[in-house]
Amino acid sequence: MHFVAAVAVSALLLTGCNPGGDPGGTSSEAPTASSTASPSPSPTPTATPVYVPASASGRAQNVPVPVLPEVAKTETKEGLEAFARHWYATLTYAYETGDMKPLESISSPTCVSCARVKEVVEGWHSGGQWIAGGRMVVEGAQTKFLEVAPGEYQVLIQVRQEPLSYYRADRSLDETTESKPAIGDIMVAGYEAGVWTAKTVEHLVNE
Repeated sequence: MHFVAAVAVSALLLTGCNPGGDPGGTSSEAPTASSTASPSPSPTPTATPVYVPASASGRAQNVPVPVLPEVAKTETKEGLEAFARHWYATLTYAYETGDMKPLESISSPTCVSCARVKEVVEGWHSGGQWIAGGRMVVEGAQTKFLEVAPGEYQVLIQVRQEPLSYYRADRSLDETTESKPAIGDIMVAGYEAGVWTAKTVEHLVNE
């Protein structure tokens, strides 16, 4: 909030002489003139839009865009693990909104699983349909921070997805998926020009 200080205008004192020029005469003083500028009204704070999650009543509203943590901008073990968590936060955002731009901005065009997510998310959010739920909960992210290629590293993520509900444009429920235990994912991420990018994100296969 900006405050505008009141500006005080100095009073101007005017002194007149006795018409007779009598040194003993009492001088007359003009009334003191002063004025004070009124403070400008402070701008009314803009209310932050309230986040409303998607439900059977309709689409999500005012979904906050995930903010990349400062540590996730560094080429360090901690930076890569923080980036992996952020990547799944943007995946949640995509499910809620149908907006793939934040996820695509930190994913390689060659990421096959990212393309599959885009097909599902954009396909279902078209024509007035929407998705409720589906938040990605990262229970752990860990990397040995060893290069698998120049500037590329692997990170293991333990993640689960909360139940998803798919709604048609007429608000009828099409399908609901159940919550499943956390699974292991492996991400290969590259670091270039101060930015991490997910190259691949796949489920670990138990043999």
